[in-house]
Amino acid sequence: MNGSIRPDWDSYFMAIASVVATRSTCLRRKVGAVIVRDRQIISTGYNGAPKGVLHCAEVGCLRERLGIPSGERHEICRGAHAEINAIVQAAATGSATAGADLYCTHEPCSFCTKAMINAGIRRVLFVFPYPDPLARQLREEAGLESVNLPESTLLVKV
Repeated sequence: MNGSIRPDWDSYFMAIASVVATRSTCLRRKVGAVIVRDRQIISTGYNGAPKGVLHCAEVGCLRERLGIPSGERHEICRGAHAEINAIVQAAATGSATAGADLYCTHEPCSFCTKAMINAGIRRVLFVFPYPDPLARQLREEAGLESVNLPESTLLVKV
């Protein structure tokens, strides 16, 4: 034993989400997500363009060029959010998400919240709040528990 204190499970998985965020190809914000069921990681995701599509780092950010503020006009972004990518990765590998927890560096938007609800995610944990009142309302209505963890749970600054 090296004398260090072991992190609790939530801190452990959030630290991993912060490392996953380093793979992001988004020019505006690096976001990482980890889906965990029974203390086992079943998938990860980061925000970026779909497989086989040029990344924003290669072609630039259309939302940035148009001056679109954060939280608006998600549909014209070429990238998918980390939460969606983690859910899709789980589906592609045949891993069930029902009853799982989703650790994400940033609070999910309403689009990702709807996907999480339909995927059966039971709890979402995040560090950085996101200004989307509809997402919070949907999570509350669906009984999807939301937990805001301190920034100290991140292993990597995102």
